[in-house]
Amino acid sequence: MEWLLGLLGGLVGGNLAGARTGVGVGANSVAGAVGGGITGAIIEAATSSGLDLGQIIGQIGGGGAVGAVLTALIGLMRRGRGTTVPQQRHHRAVSH
Repeated sequence: MEWLLGLLGGLVGGNLAGARTGVGVGANSVAGAVGGGITGAIIEAATSSGLDLGQIIGQIGGGGAVGAVLTALIGLMRRGRGTTVPQQRHHRAVSH
């Protein structure tokens, strides 16, 4: 269950890193959650069970860092291929 902390950290890290990638909040959240969840599961398997302050910080920090990196990499790959999500532009009406 401790991997959930990594998943939550990944969600936050993914959205922080992906704020300017143009990929979108949904894709940022998914990429961050995947990276954070995997990292959280690895940390949980490598450490003893039970939550102490150090493990909580490790789970959230590790999940956030890996989620941010994974999201940034996906954004860079998509930008390189020219497949970013177009930004909506608001046009003012011009009267003549």
